[in-house]
Amino acid sequence: MMIEGIWYVLVGILLIAMAVARNVIARLPMTGAMIYLVVGFVIGPAGFGLLDVDIYDDAHVLRLITECGLIISLFAIGLHLRAPLGNRLWSAPFRLALPAMLITIAVMTAAAWYGMALQFGVALIMAAAMAPTDPVLANELRPREAGDEDPLRFSLSGEGGANDGAAYPFVLLGVLLCTGRDAEYASPWLLGASLVWGVVVAAAIGWGMGSLTEALVARLRIRYAQALGFEGFFALGLIMACYGVTVLAQGFGFLAVFCAGVALRRREMAATGEERPSEALQDIRQGERGQVSKDPELAHAYLAESMMAFSVEMEGIVELALMVIIGSVVSAHWREMIAWGPVIMMVLLFFVARPLAVYAAMLGTGATWQRKLVSAWLGFRGVGTFFYLMYAVEHAPQQVRPVVPVVLAAIVVSVFLHGMSASPVLKWYYRAKPARD
Repeated sequence: MMIEGIWYVLVGILLIAMAVARNVIARLPMTGAMIYLVVGFVIGPAGFGLLDVDIYDDAHVLRLITECGLIISLFAIGLHLRAPLGNRLWSAPFRLALPAMLITIAVMTAAAWYGMALQFGVALIMAAAMAPTDPVLANELRPREAGDEDPLRFSLSGEGGANDGAAYPFVLLGVLLCTGRDAEYASPWLLGASLVWGVVVAAAIGWGMGSLTEALVARLRIRYAQALGFEGFFALGLIMACYGVTVLAQGFGFLAVFCAGVALRRREMAATGEERPSEALQDIRQGERGQVSKDPELAHAYLAESMMAFSVEMEGIVELALMVIIGSVVSAHWREMIAWGPVIMMVLLFFVARPLAVYAAMLGTGATWQRKLVSAWLGFRGVGTFFYLMYAVEHAPQQVRPVVPVVLAAIVVSVFLHGMSASPVLKWYYRAKPARD
């Protein structure tokens, strides 16, 4: 009971402190993730020993917890991206999420295979885990509201939403190569078909469930005054059901949840028009919300904004929990992380592979050099990277041991390096006022 009491006090103080100091932190070159990571380290094995998580014995549980957190964040990102699919804003996210990620994986796989003398499967796992940018930690890079068409924020958010799902087949292939089960996909055609199926079915299920859920709830509210309130239930229900159905259909669940958020926002946009939902709802008072949710002109905007607000609140709690857990894991492995191998891989990832991938993917877009430079730098690695590490540890624990310190180091370095530099870099970018974008 004593330990439980300490935990309640610790979590309570941390939540209250972060809520009180939110504005102060926003003005400083730091993020909440940095604080949570330090707290996790201090209460981990290297500190007070209050949280001792074994990355190998607890891999399954850690993977499930991280998985749940990621899908909430991916849904929230999808709801932030309010633009027609034919809009030029979508070009950069797709370029960063696919070509840029593929280039990053290729560079890091080659470096790990030749430089660290790892087996190809292990090298591929390491590269694929570190390639996707993080949707949870990069929340300050998101559009300020739904309808914000700032190209930098839109592209970095869209990248983080899409590439977490796109990295899955490469991690899976690495695991199959490590465990000798690659015979399941011995034919390149079979492997290619499974990848295409995973993407297509994920996009179809995500888009269909997101659109149908929004249409159903809005219709019940507008025509029958039913299904009022409980936007959080609708958000979580859609997230969980969409992810579960996609997994059962052998699709990529992360991509499906992201698509569900985009589709729901697309339905809202079709009903609300070009006016931003925040503008449409700005004169609504607290006591009028029940009426607004039934108003044919405002119901769609109210539903989407309420679900997004709930998802963002949940995401904050998810970030705290997951970063404390990751900090505890780092606390148990920090000595292995202080070696030449992880250091060299970090330099290569953040100063060579990421910039090379971004500049190559952005060729011909007309983006300014300032935007390319900032996009190349602000590639957060965090919860998504940790999820894929846990997936690999769960399925091939012995084979991936050599890359565990490298991947953990990538997370820690990114949390602090990008966390401290994000605010100053963004201020510089917006002061520069790019002429074209």
